[in-house]
Amino acid sequence: MKFYFEMQASLVATNNAELPPQIYWKSLLPATPMPKAITNLLHPTGHIVLQNSDVGYEGDGTDVNVGGGNGGVSVGAGKRGKPVHVGVGYSPFDYVYAATETQLHHDPNVALFFLEETLHHGSQINLHFTKPSNLPSFIPRRLADSIPFASAKAKEIFKKLYIKPDSDDAKSMINTIIGCEKPAISGEEKQCVNSLESMVDFCTSKIGKNVAAVSTEVSKESVLQKYTVTTGVKKLGEKEGVVCHLQNYPYAVFYCHKTETIETYYVPLEGADGSRVKAIAVCHTNTLGWNPKHLAFQVLKVEPGTLPVCHFLPEDHVVWVPK
Repeated sequence: MKFYFEMQASLVATNNAELPPQIYWKSLLPATPMPKAITNLLHPTGHIVLQNSDVGYEGDGTDVNVGGGNGGVSVGAGKRGKPVHVGVGYSPFDYVYAATETQLHHDPNVALFFLEETLHHGSQINLHFTKPSNLPSFIPRRLADSIPFASAKAKEIFKKLYIKPDSDDAKSMINTIIGCEKPAISGEEKQCVNSLESMVDFCTSKIGKNVAAVSTEVSKESVLQKYTVTTGVKKLGEKEGVVCHLQNYPYAVFYCHKTETIETYYVPLEGADGSRVKAIAVCHTNTLGWNPKHLAFQVLKVEPGTLPVCHFLPEDHVVWVPK
């Protein structure tokens, strides 16, 4: 028997009186404003229907998105029972990943990487910021926890989410799951979180509740262009933080990893076209555990473990740092 669970933020969601995600956040983090990357994912735009499950969510079949700044594809979900299309991609923030020559020359994420010495007033960087659209939504933790998230249970996942096992949807979802199952690199603690509540729990368990959560804010989408670093570069936190990257999946799943070898910066930028970006940059001071053929090393012409490698975060990723 199916039971459809209507996702409305104002409702107490389950028989267990589960708090809506916004209230859960405020109850644990009353002094921490939600970044835009989080608030953008709180309102559902499509539908998730579970098969042979006790709980599901059904909407009106409008657009959903299964990715973001890391190569996701925005698509139409169609009517109930139709699979959600998931584009096959990869994340440049997977540090064990080796980029191909094709990606090196054609991937817009190439422009995200730079050296720490660039972070001063007047520096100019060629960048391409995109504004994510038709984003996936967070689903309540009880619903998220009712859906398996393991490569060994792929058939069950596809059945629950009406995904054809031989489709691109399935391939992309498995890519995400396998990436989440990979062991952490040295000095890193990681977890893929499938709800806002689980993100809050993971991040606060690693760096405490006196935290700031920040994300890049883009005034408007633009083509690849020259950006100038303006006045107001600011270091956030000290040597540690948790970075959460939105993944390709039918609902919001983030790859969160904590490290004590990062520097986080707020970087105001002005584009050649006059557009402004409140950018968040992360600099990794220890890259010894990264794949030597990672995109960053190929772009910057540096070796692992030599200079800090920095990158701007897309608008749909979040950094948590101690205040």
